[in-house]
Amino acid sequence: MTDQNADLDAALEQVIEAARAHLAAVKAAEGRVDDDGVWQAYVNLNNTSFAYDEKLLDAYGEVTPWDVESIDPNEADVRFGLGVSGSDETESADPYPQVLSVRQRRDYRVPSVAALLRRAEDERRKSVPDDEEETGAVETVGEAVLELLQAGDGSLSSLDVPELEPLDGLLTVTEIAEPLDLDEFEDSDGEGPFAPKQGDLLVGRLDEHPFLPDEDDHDHDHAGHQHH
Repeated sequence: MTDQNADLDAALEQVIEAARAHLAAVKAAEGRVDDDGVWQAYVNLNNTSFAYDEKLLDAYGEVTPWDVESIDPNEADVRFGLGVSGSDETESADPYPQVLSVRQRRDYRVPSVAALLRRAEDERRKSVPDDEEETGAVETVGEAVLELLQAGDGSLSSLDVPELEPLDGLLTVTEIAEPLDLDEFEDSDGEGPFAPKQGDLLVGRLDEHPFLPDEDDHDHDHAGHQHH
């Protein structure tokens, strides 16, 4: 049992060393994805933990809470495409030649202008730091909708409020040759950036029909229909 205990102690020290090495590799990677040093340290930590668990089971019939399986570093590299010597990254790259453009439109009815303005003014006040003076009042429904969008970082979900009644909308997916260049359009141009160009290929569109609580579920669907 003495030799077994010595092996067990040595296995535990290897786990501790591997854990420290893994932490050091993670810190050195500074958030880089698929960092090879982190991967190698991870495999070592996994395998030393597995070995310690096996030795603990053999010696005392006990196990650790680590539910791990042994990893073959070579097989894992091939499977996940990491650290494989002689691999040609240019061959593994598979860039899509087109740019995909997703465009969305949704219309709204305003049941109460006063209620919408109050809602937008509340959002505007929340966005003003305590040490700054309040900005002016929200005066138009268009300005109110922009205020809600800005408060929601441009997400259409920020318009899912009782003060706006959603109408039909649609979403399109189009293959285009070049990505959007905002410098090509004036700030006052609300049509140019969305207008299709020659050579654009419409992949499909989703029609959105609003679901209203007081309407029959079978007559309306929120997700809409897809057209090709």
